[in-house]
Amino acid sequence: MPTVAENLTQSANGLNAASDIVRQSVTRLQPYVPGKPIEEVKRELGLPDDLEIIKLASNENVLGPSPLAIEAMQNVARDVWLYPDDLCFDLKKALAARWNVGEDQLIVGNGSDEIIHFLALALLEKSDEVILADPSFVQYKAAAMLADCAFHLVPMQDDLRHDLRAMKAQVNPNTKLIFIANPNNPTGTVVSKAEFDELLDGLPPRVVVVLDQAYYEYVTDSDTPEGLDYVRAGHNVVVLHTFSKAYAIAGLRVGYGISTPQLAGYLQQVRGPFNVNSLAQAAAIASLKDDAQVEKARECNSAGLEQLYRAFDELGLRYWRSEANFVLFDVARDAKSVGLELMKRGIIVRSAIASPTWIRVTVGTREMNERFISSLREALSA
Repeated sequence: MPTVAENLTQSANGLNAASDIVRQSVTRLQPYVPGKPIEEVKRELGLPDDLEIIKLASNENVLGPSPLAIEAMQNVARDVWLYPDDLCFDLKKALAARWNVGEDQLIVGNGSDEIIHFLALALLEKSDEVILADPSFVQYKAAAMLADCAFHLVPMQDDLRHDLRAMKAQVNPNTKLIFIANPNNPTGTVVSKAEFDELLDGLPPRVVVVLDQAYYEYVTDSDTPEGLDYVRAGHNVVVLHTFSKAYAIAGLRVGYGISTPQLAGYLQQVRGPFNVNSLAQAAAIASLKDDAQVEKARECNSAGLEQLYRAFDELGLRYWRSEANFVLFDVARDAKSVGLELMKRGIIVRSAIASPTWIRVTVGTREMNERFISSLREALSA
């Protein structure tokens, strides 16, 4: 019989060999890195308890959720000992009414990220290929890597907008998915209807275009595609939406996709049971009833964008006008160092995102933006 020491040695050797057990595509994946939480920044930098920390790193709606959503969560909280509605029946009914689509065209997920995961599970074989822009939302690339697919990273145009012609040029008999974030994260830019029409024209029937409209509610440009128009026209398009941004319930994780009944049905088949919790479903339904809350978020965002643009102009910093609730700007120096100086002053942003000199900042309230601008001036002088 082996001794305890021998068993421990064997266990340790087994841990060392874990890379021989897991799929190779998994070993190449890098975990998603979110914006730093407030408490983590306080711990890491030893910041004083009385210093107010402002998180402007994850594109959350700083105004917070609708009072109707909070009330709805409180009303269902006593029943969380029960499993949630697996079919999201009431939420789908509300979404179908909002968008004038069939309930069978909807797939609801634990954030729209989960719908991206469903797309990989349902559609991608190892022999398939995926096309995405660079830089864009990292989960598109992760979906392709998890499926062990080839993927093509197509650089943005000089104005940091998707180069849809170049993306279309990458289409080949193996292409299965094309991901387009509109507005794009981290650039905040959008494509035009004409560009999107040109992309779809003549695409092979096996190609599915995913139009991620996570920041849809903030868009002011009328010359950008409305995803549902293309779904209704019969194109192989999946439109993604989320309640994490304008609706301000990011902590509950609820998003959804809209497509043809056939595609939505296949995504439904790979969905795990009870994937959207009861509080999330109740809050999402209530949020859809509060148009005033979304309009307030839009107004705050529009004013905040102009406030930030003016400050960047005064500081002589390059930036890209945004159709989302964040701005990408270039500090022309090591962004991580600037980001650290900002954190020391209680401001959390995403630094060195897609480029070593770029920073992405979420639009805050007027007071938050003023504090960020003041801290940025100090950080650039440090």
